[in-house]
Amino acid sequence: MPTRVPWKPDAYLDLARRACFVCELLAGNPDYPHHIAHRDDQAVVFASRFPSVLGHFLVAPVEHLEHAVADFTTDEYLALQTVVHRAGRALADLLPTERLYVLSLGSQQANRHVHWHLAPLPPGVPYDQQQTAVFAPERGHLDIPDDELAELARRLGEHMAA
Repeated sequence: MPTRVPWKPDAYLDLARRACFVCELLAGNPDYPHHIAHRDDQAVVFASRFPSVLGHFLVAPVEHLEHAVADFTTDEYLALQTVVHRAGRALADLLPTERLYVLSLGSQQANRHVHWHLAPLPPGVPYDQQQTAVFAPERGHLDIPDDELAELARRLGEHMAA
């Protein structure tokens, strides 16, 4: 079972403002390592570096877009949401999931590249630790061994491709 580590807001903010983390991960910058589960011409699915729950993945367009709705045509948005749906279904098949949280976070001040978080809430989590509490900074984030995260990303990618 992964342990929780404290959230380091100053270090995170420095990282988030230094460069576009999605563009850097797509360019292969070693300062922005993420385990990619799926990538096609339109979207990328990758493991969160700061997971709030086991199976916390992100989905982002390959193109640098910043607004969750305004930067997309209806067809582009629906195509990206199809990837969100496929990844979410695959996560729920791979991990015990009481509820799959899907949300777009980010800001024009940091993490500008639009992306959607997929966070599978495991069964049995007390209600007061669900919903927005899952992402509360005071909870920290999970410290998942790199090899386990890589394996989960590999399995997710295989499941999405099936």
